[in-house]
Amino acid sequence: MESNCVQFLGNKTILITGAPGFLAKVLVEKILRLQPNVKKMYLLLRAPDEKSAMQRLYTEVIEIDLFKVLRNDLGEENLNALVRKKIVPVPGDISIDNLGLKDTDLIQRLWSEIDIIINIAATTNFDERYDIGLGINTFGALNVLNFAKKCVKGQLLLHVSTAYVSGEQSGLLLEKPFKMGETLSEKRKLDINIEHELMKQKLKELQDCSDEEISQTMKDFGMARAKLHGWPNTYVFTKAMGEMLMGKYRENLPLVIIRPTMITSTIAEPFPGWIEGLKTLDSVIVAYGKGRLKCFLADSNSVFDLIPADMVVNAMVAAATAHWGDTGIQAIYHVGSSCKNPVTFGQLHDITARYFAKRPLVGRNGSPIIVTKGIILPTMAQFSLYMTLRYKLPLQILRLINIVYPWSHGDNYNDLSRKIKLAMRLVELYQPYLLFKGIFDDLNTERLRMKRKENIKELDGSFEFDPKSIDWDNYITNTHIPGLITYVLKQ
Repeated sequence: MESNCVQFLGNKTILITGAPGFLAKVLVEKILRLQPNVKKMYLLLRAPDEKSAMQRLYTEVIEIDLFKVLRNDLGEENLNALVRKKIVPVPGDISIDNLGLKDTDLIQRLWSEIDIIINIAATTNFDERYDIGLGINTFGALNVLNFAKKCVKGQLLLHVSTAYVSGEQSGLLLEKPFKMGETLSEKRKLDINIEHELMKQKLKELQDCSDEEISQTMKDFGMARAKLHGWPNTYVFTKAMGEMLMGKYRENLPLVIIRPTMITSTIAEPFPGWIEGLKTLDSVIVAYGKGRLKCFLADSNSVFDLIPADMVVNAMVAAATAHWGDTGIQAIYHVGSSCKNPVTFGQLHDITARYFAKRPLVGRNGSPIIVTKGIILPTMAQFSLYMTLRYKLPLQILRLINIVYPWSHGDNYNDLSRKIKLAMRLVELYQPYLLFKGIFDDLNTERLRMKRKENIKELDGSFEFDPKSIDWDNYITNTHIPGLITYVLKQ
């Protein structure tokens, strides 16, 4: 029998932004597979025209491995027929008014047909340019809200944020909304309009600079503004401001904000282990497996809050089902594991070390890459000292040789220097998460889980999002790392 969630999706018209993204694709596949009677899904993609949008839909969504279960069940021809009937790719951009839509007839049609808006579009670069971060994560969120308020049938806006809008706070972090202008710095006041004006002013100052100079300066400016107000990077700062704007101007539109933690590969649906690109933890796993990670900054006792992508999607659908038509509601849901089933960096390191000891990656020469357990340093001061003694002092000696004998080691010095600078920058970007001391309270999400279990009619667990069901050793060893190797490294 169908669950409440499956029934809820039937005959609904849904607008989904950020459609080529990792999470949006998992959502689209799930809806098509479990509820082919969805009325219509409009997928907003960045593209110059409808033809390009359609091409992106097929090459970046429908034709990828994620859809192989549907493809096997329905056959290629029937799947394509279902896609043509149920999915409409729409070229647009949330950073522009009316989502960048140019066709006035299409705009009117969307306003008259849409039941649910799901906003997943975001830029997730930690050190994104400030103008781009504000445009997409902050004012883009407001543009989606304003568009949703004009949908005459619209009964819900579901917005995907991140749990790390909490910044670097420690202790139990509650599922509570931001107030407009709230800041994580006790000494500052936050005015989003002033941030917008400062961004435009900085761009104006840079108008005669090269594209590379503009890009780097705007990245540095975003990081500086974030840290000034108490956030560790541009990504979480601009996402927090986006939440503020949505909360302030939502009026009576039901607003659900999903705050996932670190999203990992699928644990169950449509099959275990699917992932696209390297996420936060994955860069560390792959670097370690390739023998490039001899030393790392992390607290072995720090909890790494991981959650599989399909569990996030399940929570999104369950929340939409629960709050459909709840006039005036604003609900916040942390979707993670640190509260109910925590796993530490030390545990993850041990699991990863055991995996690659038994099943090493293969190098370019065809030989297995033998890895050692490596050194974990718990503070930035210790890590910096290690890098100085291990790499920076030898590099300075190489630099002196290069000055005396410029024809000898020039390329070697410059190459090593670039690698060390890149490594230090990456560590600085990841530091807030590697040494994170917060636990994400999920009382609202637990209530949602209990409500789902009370109403459940199906026995297959197709909308499971309880982190207590995850065996971390088994998942990382038999699902996540093999998924990384298969779908990212393609070995």
